[in-house]
Amino acid sequence: MEWIVTPGLTDYEEAVAFMESRAAAIADGAAEECVWLVEHPSLYTAGTSARDEDLTAPDRFPVYPTKRGGQYTYHGPGQRVVYVMMNVARRGRDVRCFVRQLEEWVIATLAEFGLRGEIRPGRVGVWIERPEKPRLPSGEMAEDKIAAIGIRLRRWVSFHGISINVEPDLEHFSGIVPCGIRDHGVTSLVDLGLPVTMADLDVALRRNFDAVFGDDAVPAVCSASSE
Repeated sequence: MEWIVTPGLTDYEEAVAFMESRAAAIADGAAEECVWLVEHPSLYTAGTSARDEDLTAPDRFPVYPTKRGGQYTYHGPGQRVVYVMMNVARRGRDVRCFVRQLEEWVIATLAEFGLRGEIRPGRVGVWIERPEKPRLPSGEMAEDKIAAIGIRLRRWVSFHGISINVEPDLEHFSGIVPCGIRDHGVTSLVDLGLPVTMADLDVALRRNFDAVFGDDAVPAVCSASSE
């Protein structure tokens, strides 16, 4: 597995071109798998399930249609984007299990900072309960999203991946309905009072990777996936 950390802000279209090229090379056996850690300038992406009405500020930032799963999401400075170019064929050819493993990886990483990340049926991504906030009209506890997940597979090789909010401008999420979910908010590590840097997060991501994806990892409980 090759790990790449790119400093500064990476152009989104250049990132997609790199992922597509690398995924093809992995499928051909000409390159090793890759985890690529980047930040992007402020932009919105529209997944395959994106609805026009969920783009509430279409002129705020560039909008990029993308063939990953999911709906609208925001990328920008202060958010760690984790692109995973991995051979899912040799991991059982089970997309649901692979998504569940990505969720478990994020949850294990957040636990290093004392956070309990959780998944919810019907709501892709990783969520943080906010008991200090007013309950929803339904009586449910308020929950905020801290990480989004959206992947695409080509020839059983994944690309796109995960975004984790470290210290982005959370107001920028107001230009969309993030992932089509209106009843819950968005948070970040710094918003939760944790002085975590991007470098801190990168170390935790790498430290927890093998526990989820390594040869000795415990298989994911796929029936619980929020795919």
